[in-house]
Amino acid sequence: MTNGGALAASTTTTTWTGMVPVDDTALAVTDTGGPGIPVLYLNGQFATQGYWRRVIADLGPGWRHITYDERARGTKSKRSADYSFEAAVRDVDAVLAARGVQRALLAGWSYGAVVAAHWAHRNPDCALGAVLVDGAFPHDWLDDAMEERIRTLFRRMRPITMLMRPTGLTPRMNAAQQAESNIELGKLSRERELGPVLDAITVPVRYVVASGTSLGSKGDEQEQIRASLEAVTVRNANIRISAKVASNHGAILRKDFRAVAAAVREIAGHDRQEG
Repeated sequence: MTNGGALAASTTTTTWTGMVPVDDTALAVTDTGGPGIPVLYLNGQFATQGYWRRVIADLGPGWRHITYDERARGTKSKRSADYSFEAAVRDVDAVLAARGVQRALLAGWSYGAVVAAHWAHRNPDCALGAVLVDGAFPHDWLDDAMEERIRTLFRRMRPITMLMRPTGLTPRMNAAQQAESNIELGKLSRERELGPVLDAITVPVRYVVASGTSLGSKGDEQEQIRASLEAVTVRNANIRISAKVASNHGAILRKDFRAVAAAVREIAGHDRQEG
């Protein structure tokens, strides 16, 4: 991405929906248009753009909301030969370029939070800031035993995911592809990998942190992972915790959408002050 000095080259006032080609695939994208600050929403690993509807409704029409379904997610985005993390980061560039957006505020949940953190780190002139929703915690949670737990989990979930696939609620990826994507996330989340990325971010970042468990976690595993964030905020003054909420990982966008919307407003207010 290059910084053209404007929030967007295109300020259409009607909602656009369509397909954006990238690599060997195409992504289903929705763009509300308008002159407001562009917010690009990055989904959870196997989630869809509909998860953001409450956040978008709370923020209202004064913003330019851009959502999309990642490769093989939802009902319209196409399959790909590449479901890697780097492909997910390239998709951010592809969507913003296709919609004529040169600077954007990113909001990412779970896997999308890690994508947002990496993109903001690599594109400081194009990122207004990032809201990271219960994700992008630098913690060494992946070991050989956890890898096997992940593979077993997705194998066991296969009958359910196959049944739900036509609804778009589960991805059109096989169990092995889903497991490998999750394992790659674990490797990228290690302190030695994600820590330097977060430490080098120069734009404002606000975390909204959930409580309790997430899919596949046991006991207080998830809270131990979240505890790694304190050291990050000490090392980088650009990164703060906007809210610690009561809902768990899977319910945060549904139950605590107001906290997420408030963090988006906080980032936008910071950008206005800097400007």
